[in-house]
Order: sequence, then C-alpha cells, then structure tokens
Amino acid sequence: MNFTSHMPLALAEARAAADRGEVPVGAVLVAPGGEVVASAGNRTREYRDPTAHAEILAIRAACIAAGSERLPGHALWVTLEPCPMCAAAISAARIEVLYYGASDPRMGGVSHGARVFDHPQCHHRPQIYEGIDAEAARRLLQSFFQDRR
Repeated sequence: MNFTSHMPLALAEARAAADRGEVPVGAVLVAPGGEVVASAGNRTREYRDPTAHAEILAIRAACIAAGSERLPGHALWVTLEPCPMCAAAISAARIEVLYYGASDPRMGGVSHGARVFDHPQCHHRPQIYEGIDAEAARRLLQSFFQDRR
C-alpha cells in the first residue's frame, strides 16, 4: 500500500481560510480506500459560529456523504493540533487516524491541555501522528497573526 500525505490539501484549505480572514486551519478527511471525502477551512467568522472549525466542518460533510454519524477507517489531516472540542468530535465520529501539523500548546486538546484522548471517559482513541508539515503550518499561522498586530 502506498502512503499519500494529504497535508498539502489541508494547507491549501488553511491558506484559503486566511484569505477569508479566518484563522488559517485546514482539514481533510480521507475514506478507508484513500479518496478525499471532505475538506474544509475554518469559517467561524463567516458563519458566526464558534463550532465552525475546519475539523468540525469536514467531519459534518463526511458524515453526510457517508450517511452515518460514524467514520470508521477514515483518516483526518489537520494543519493544527485539534482543540478539545474537535478532539471530542473526532472521538465521537470514530475516526481511525489523526494526522496533524503544528502543535498548539495554548489551545490544543490532543498533546496539550485537556488531552482528550488520554481521558478515562474517552470512548474512542485514534492513532495519532503529529508534526506532519509542522513548519509550513506554523509559518502560515505566525504570518496570519503578525499581519493583524
């Protein structure tokens, strides 16, 4: 089986989010067969919805496409470590693998902060691979926030 990184598409979604004035985070959901079933960038400002994170939007779209609230065997690619809300949604959707880029020591919920998947009440824990294209994701975020200061 060939391994394909979907982080370039997630980074493209993050750049598109930045162009819309959103925090540049992008997410891509990949089905067990390797096809991309959903991709999204943050839209919290556009939708006036604090839950409109890239991960949540991609999970919603993939669940609609799958006709199910569960996504077993799916992989999620995200440019930034998911927050606790998104980590809980990843668990609820039963996503099998999580790949993420930059760590988020302040708001992360996977390797930092709440560490949702380490909590005893977490009912599903994905495989986690961190640091995928982390420098590109970090530069994009730093540039976005520098431009606003």
